[in-house]
Amino acid sequence: MSTYSVGEVARIANVTVRTLHHYDEIRLLSPGGRTPAGYRRYADADLDRLQQILFYRELGFPLEEIAAILDDHSVSPTEHLRRQHELISARIGRLRALAAAVEEAMEAKKMGIQLSPEEKFEVFGPDYQESWETEAEQRYGDSDAWKESQRRTGRYSKADWERIKAEGEVFNQRLASALTAGLAPGSAEAMDLAEEHRQQIVDNYYDCTYEIHRCLAAMYVGDPRFTATYEAVAPGLAQWLHDAIIANADRATGR
Repeated sequence: MSTYSVGEVARIANVTVRTLHHYDEIRLLSPGGRTPAGYRRYADADLDRLQQILFYRELGFPLEEIAAILDDHSVSPTEHLRRQHELISARIGRLRALAAAVEEAMEAKKMGIQLSPEEKFEVFGPDYQESWETEAEQRYGDSDAWKESQRRTGRYSKADWERIKAEGEVFNQRLASALTAGLAPGSAEAMDLAEEHRQQIVDNYYDCTYEIHRCLAAMYVGDPRFTATYEAVAPGLAQWLHDAIIANADRATGR
């Protein structure tokens, strides 16, 4: 019959010699034999018991409880395995739930504009205020549109934001040109521009329905900050864009 030294068992089971000595001292795992010089020798049955100990230890059982479980001779080895399988399965379920929660937290951390404060001011200009992000989340954080926007923008690089900003500036100049050319907000050309405005939001942020687009239009004239943004492009542009968006939404939905 093969026997093993304490060092060999420590290596096989990936535990320390000190741990095996402690298990022996508390009579949790005493070696089946000793050499004439008094050195510990472990038999295969001892390794089986050590495996059981390590199973329960990994599951968080205290050593005293492990000893009571293993010394209960009314429980067969098969029953021990069945019990361990149930315990491990339950732990796997808890760990999966924990992993899902951690992944959700990681995703939440990744959400939003992934730029440093310096880069945000560089990309969006000196008027940019980080408090706007907090305000937007407080207002719309529970909406599907907000969550979709956060998932998508969380992957954007500085170059992506610079592209989006440049495209927006070019488009705003087109809006200003339509306004100064005297196009009526309800004209086909103005409504087409409003539709392009909506599509830019769809392409870059979230599925902007016509109802959502109507709400945005209301903000352009109802929130002084939005109004000022468009008025800086061209006087009267905020109201003109509002009217064009409403006209386009009415055209699309048949109102």
